[in-house]
Amino acid sequence: MTPRTLRTVLVASLSTLVLGATVAIPALATDYGSQRDETERRQQANERAMEELQADLEDTDAELLAAQAALDGILARIPVAQAELAAAEQLLEQLQREAAIIADRLEVAEGEETLITGQIAGDEERAGLIKNSIGQMARDAYKGDMATSSLAAVLDSQSTDEFVEQTALASTALRTQTRALRDLEQINGVNRNRQARLAAVRDQIVGLKAEADAKVVEAQAARAEAEARTVELEELREQQQLRTRQIESQRADQLARQAQLEQQQAALADELAAIIRKQDEERRRQAEAAAAAAKAAAEQAAREAAAAGRPAPPAPAPAPGLPPAQNPGRVLAYPSPMNPPVITSHYGWRVHPVYGYRKLHAGTDFRAYCGTEIIASAAGTVEWAYYRGGFGNQVMLNHGYHNGSSLMTSYNHLSRFAVSAGQQVSKGQVVGYSGTTGTSTACHLHFEVYINGATQNPMNYL
Repeated sequence: MTPRTLRTVLVASLSTLVLGATVAIPALATDYGSQRDETERRQQANERAMEELQADLEDTDAELLAAQAALDGILARIPVAQAELAAAEQLLEQLQREAAIIADRLEVAEGEETLITGQIAGDEERAGLIKNSIGQMARDAYKGDMATSSLAAVLDSQSTDEFVEQTALASTALRTQTRALRDLEQINGVNRNRQARLAAVRDQIVGLKAEADAKVVEAQAARAEAEARTVELEELREQQQLRTRQIESQRADQLARQAQLEQQQAALADELAAIIRKQDEERRRQAEAAAAAAKAAAEQAAREAAAAGRPAPPAPAPAPGLPPAQNPGRVLAYPSPMNPPVITSHYGWRVHPVYGYRKLHAGTDFRAYCGTEIIASAAGTVEWAYYRGGFGNQVMLNHGYHNGSSLMTSYNHLSRFAVSAGQQVSKGQVVGYSGTTGTSTACHLHFEVYINGATQNPMNYL
């Protein structure tokens, strides 16, 4: 995986962290300038965070980081999916309860419809019988088969008893007809009310059925959502196990890589120590030679003085030897011509983003876009300019001794060189061009300072 690909993989989660820590732009802000400044500030914060992340991710396999980023995303998504599943299941249960209530109401309404329909049918049948009876009475009266009046009773009666009997029959028939008409009207009135109630019940049934259908659709959607969240959770857990196995399978390789980088750092320290020993030997030789020359000169002067009868000159002071190591002070200039220099990662200990072990970030990282000129922070001699493991293309400058301490600087991850071993360079001279060689995730300058062969915080000398 290339650094560009890694940047793409990690930028989403990183941007989320950065944006979460910044102040959001008010949606209704009217000051365009303030909005623009805030946007630029957030963009710069994103860039700084990305650069710091890239510095922390040096010496780490890109695929491992991608796997860890994916695992972090999965672990962040799982509780959200669980909450969504719980919400979907809760909604489904609620919709099922509401559907059950609607079903009960529908059953009651349909039962009421059946009851009213039966009552109407029964009363209509009864009304039909009454109508038939009344019609029969009318037909009988029309045919003269029924004594329907007092006059007919008087004229047709043969005796008083017969008259009384005929009159009673007529009165009974009249009352029967009147009662039948009253019952018929009452039945018709009741059925009219029942018809109105039946229409209302049927409207209610239509509404309940529509509501029930809607609840079914909602429940189906909620069930589908719950099933989808269940499937997603299962897939997330499978992915979690896969990524975890992937990370664990690379642990040994990563620890071996870290050990190799530590060995490279130790080898570099040994080489610098060897250079310093040679320098010290040369300084000691020069000091001894100077002391011997001074002694010889003093002896010659003494002989000449004795021959001339003059008193012998005082003996020279003994050679002081090598001065003790001291802090050379802020004797270095910034190694990047970018003005002002932008530090993207400081010197210090780091915790590995995946495995948690500590490692030393032994220099200061400066923003330096690909191909940026990298300049010597002080005059010196090029010890070497070649590819060196995790450092990538490295230029090592020896600045000699300052206040008795050996001072060297290195310029790492270069894309190409502008100097060669043994060359003398002046302060500010271009020694190479920034790149992303070695264990680097993006173009930048990794700058290290060595005092007596040991790395120190460069910011103490810049």
